Amino acid sequence: MAVPDHHHLVFICTPAIGNLVPAVEFAIRLVNHDSRFFATFLAIDIPGRSLTNAYTQSRFSLSPSQNLQFIHLPSLQPPSPNLYDSHIAYLSLIFESHKPNVRQAISDLQKPPNSGRIVGIFVDMFTTTFIDVANDLQIRSYLFFASPATFLSLMIQIPKMDRDRFNSLISGSDAEFVLPSFVHSLTASLLPPTLLTTKDGLFWYVHHGRRYGETKGVVINTFAELEPHALSSLDEIPPVYAIGPMIDLGGPAQWQPCHGAHQRVVKWLDGQAEGSVVLLSFGSMGSLDKGQVREIAFGLERAGFRFVWAVRQPPKTRLEQPDDYDDLNDVLPEGFLARTEGLGLVCGWVPQVTILGHPAIGGFVSHCGWNSILESLWFGVPIATWPVYAEQQMNAFEMVKELELAVELRLDYREGSKVVTAEELETALRRLMNYDNEVRSRVKLMGEKCRTVLMENGSSHEALNSLIEKLTAQIL
Repeated sequence: MAVPDHHHLVFICTPAIGNLVPAVEFAIRLVNHDSRFFATFLAIDIPGRSLTNAYTQSRFSLSPSQNLQFIHLPSLQPPSPNLYDSHIAYLSLIFESHKPNVRQAISDLQKPPNSGRIVGIFVDMFTTTFIDVANDLQIRSYLFFASPATFLSLMIQIPKMDRDRFNSLISGSDAEFVLPSFVHSLTASLLPPTLLTTKDGLFWYVHHGRRYGETKGVVINTFAELEPHALSSLDEIPPVYAIGPMIDLGGPAQWQPCHGAHQRVVKWLDGQAEGSVVLLSFGSMGSLDKGQVREIAFGLERAGFRFVWAVRQPPKTRLEQPDDYDDLNDVLPEGFLARTEGLGLVCGWVPQVTILGHPAIGGFVSHCGWNSILESLWFGVPIATWPVYAEQQMNAFEMVKELELAVELRLDYREGSKVVTAEELETALRRLMNYDNEVRSRVKLMGEKCRTVLMENGSSHEALNSLIEKLTAQIL
């Protein structure tokens, strides 16, 4: 229950691990930094999202702060399949239908005994429809952006582009275009798959990006030392507060139920030499088909490095999360597990942040989700880029070409694209695990900056103070 006389903030996030976790970490940092604040998350449950639902349930029952609470909104019937083509459209329609529930929940928070004033409603990149609720209730709205400044720039620029020109651009994957947040020009193949392959993806990107400008400020999970050029290019939107990195260092080990599997991996890593193991993991929504899994297996055998490999089964529908295989022998080459016994571990979902933080990990083959990138930088573990979905192709390009903080494996991989061969993986692993490469040195340096920016007088610490001043100025 909210505490009277507190400055109350309400968060409404896309129910996905990549969106929800950093927003919760931001709220925790905010209320711990200034005890006048109280944060409420209005949780939207989506069928088929077992990991996300497990996270919200755990936070609901084990809040890390007395100044933080979770309220689950009533479940609603999902939209009819004939109303959407893309995943972003599906989610956006669900959010639209939740407007009455959100309005009611916020109205209830304004009634006694919750006499603390609501000073802000935080939406995220895809929940912008709730800006309308904030306006109706005369509460200021803010945007929490869980992705990098480069992707924020894309979301802002898309509504300004000529529709015919943009459609012409994405019809050819080799076509180049310029975004203010990038020094280098990009090709259309680096754009999110939703924009390239769905009928309604562009509509919803334009819709959400246009609404960002209606908010009073943008809080973004990055920091000035990591994305100086991209952040300096964002001069046509409300004030931007770069207060990252926001990382859940406890990770899924706190709330995901497969503790036995986690302990098995950590115990195995305890017996390995420092920096000798490569982690292969493709995120909470990432999975690869059997043909690609077999190529990875052959590549790992060829390279000979020790490894931990999280293999996930593709979901039955595009709206669900991947799941673990009942029997890994169904997807791996015959005899692979026997041949690599002692060399590596093949597992299902693992607490990635826990594994990355283990001294034995020396490299990370990653899908380049922004949370994973920040985690790898925090622990000084270099990445080989294997983007799969969302804005990950752009993230991979930024890490390799713009920031020189990753080793290139693929930049434009996506579902249905050309298979990454065993030879490609072997070559990338040898570069990744080379302890004399410059990428590793730069990543270690950025890892140190990840920590200093959060300390007093650090750029993210100062940005948080500026945000707090803005949130409290309306009350004084």
